[in-house]
Amino acid sequence: MKKTFSFLAAALMLAACGKQGPLQVTVTNPLDIDRKGELVEVCMNKVIDQLKPSDTTDVIVLNEAGEQVPYQQTHDGKLIFPVEVAAGASAVYTIQTGVKQEELFEMAVFGKKYPERVDDVAWENDRTAYRTYGPALQANGERAFGYDVWLKRVPELVVEDRYEMELNPATKAQIDSLRRVGKGNEANALYQSVSYHVDHGNGLDCYKVGPTLGGGAAALLVDDAIVYPYCYVGEPEILDNGPLRFTVKLNYAPTAIKGDSAVVETRIISLDKGSQMNKTVITYSGLTVATPVAAGIVIHPENAEAYTTDADNGFITYTDLSDNVNNGNGEIYLGVVFPGEMKEAKPVLFTEEESKTLRGGASGHVLAVTEYQPATEFTYYWGSGWNKYGFADAAAWNTYVSEFAQKVRNPLTVKVN
Repeated sequence: MKKTFSFLAAALMLAACGKQGPLQVTVTNPLDIDRKGELVEVCMNKVIDQLKPSDTTDVIVLNEAGEQVPYQQTHDGKLIFPVEVAAGASAVYTIQTGVKQEELFEMAVFGKKYPERVDDVAWENDRTAYRTYGPALQANGERAFGYDVWLKRVPELVVEDRYEMELNPATKAQIDSLRRVGKGNEANALYQSVSYHVDHGNGLDCYKVGPTLGGGAAALLVDDAIVYPYCYVGEPEILDNGPLRFTVKLNYAPTAIKGDSAVVETRIISLDKGSQMNKTVITYSGLTVATPVAAGIVIHPENAEAYTTDADNGFITYTDLSDNVNNGNGEIYLGVVFPGEMKEAKPVLFTEEESKTLRGGASGHVLAVTEYQPATEFTYYWGSGWNKYGFADAAAWNTYVSEFAQKVRNPLTVKVN
């Protein structure tokens, strides 16, 4: 059955009657860097108003060569699609009615809550994957505050299969049974064959988070001390789920910040096809005074000085050697980008005692800091790469993050006629 959006119902709600016919979307690149695969946004109401599609009519998007490109309608009323624009140039896209090429709309992003794995919320695109922790994990006493990085080296979606393999009840029962009868080696071999901590050909989870900010979580600072966010509370709200963008909304428990006794953090995290970086928009309701906020990457002792900081250009990076440097898992690259002002970028190291007793052996964080103003949104980007999928070395990753920072500070301009 043909997949169509319910355009007719939305069109009937619109009182305006603009001209009918194709829309011309001119996308201009202000940088001397080619832009490829970035998603641009057009108001969906404008598309509906001008094209007047019905329930049996497809909307299609064409590039300058007349070729269809995929698109997605988002929860906040946007039509998004990928573009290619050369350095300092413009490209024109056409939105019109026609017959969709369904093969272009294959899912490139996906995410969900996994209650069977203590309420993880995990998501991915064609480049990488991530997870954050939920209330069931907090209830069992485990301390894991930040974002986890799951490495991928294939474009296909893999997270669902990884959870299914690792958590399969029959396999877990078989492993337990082997251990009970003293067959530890066989039990370990079976576990290794299904564990997502082992690379079975598409990547693995070999990143250590623990009681830190992990791969890019944000936190308020009070007297220079991190107020660590714990696990999300309530139910995650999946706002978008492909084919091009995943978006989830998470809420966190009230926290006392200085004189404010019930500060509630809300995060909206989105990941687009082709991007290594998540966009995250944070609000702190109940906060009445300007307060420093930091986004951080945990530093591990195996590579304690492998970070870069560039506050002027709005980014930090770090190279992690994985949770077992002897397993040949390669290098994990992390980055944080601020589209707005980054007041400070610096390493902050733990004391030896704090490292041992509170932070799981981590050495510290590299932090990007700005100031949060009450009743505003704090937007930043965080993400990862791997030297086994797309990045030859840390220098290549740092170039990617540096150019990404330029792009978010100099966005593509979009004009619709």
